[in-house]
Amino acid sequence: MPYVNIKVTKENGGLTKAEKETLVKGVTNLLEETLNKNPASTVVIIDEIDTDNYGLGAELITDRRKRGQ
Repeated sequence: MPYVNIKVTKENGGLTKAEKETLVKGVTNLLEETLNKNPASTVVIIDEIDTDNYGLGAELITDRRKRGQ
């Protein structure tokens, strides 16, 4: 059973339902076409990470975005 975990930063309200559906369908189809995996047993999890919960270079992403980086 394939298990895929997609992690994206939650910005500007986060992903729409349509965007999530597109990601789930796209990843599922890719695994089926590339690795011959059964779509019925493919699990796709989308985690939206608040930018206050993610850091780079000892700085929160929220603060980096405010500075334009």
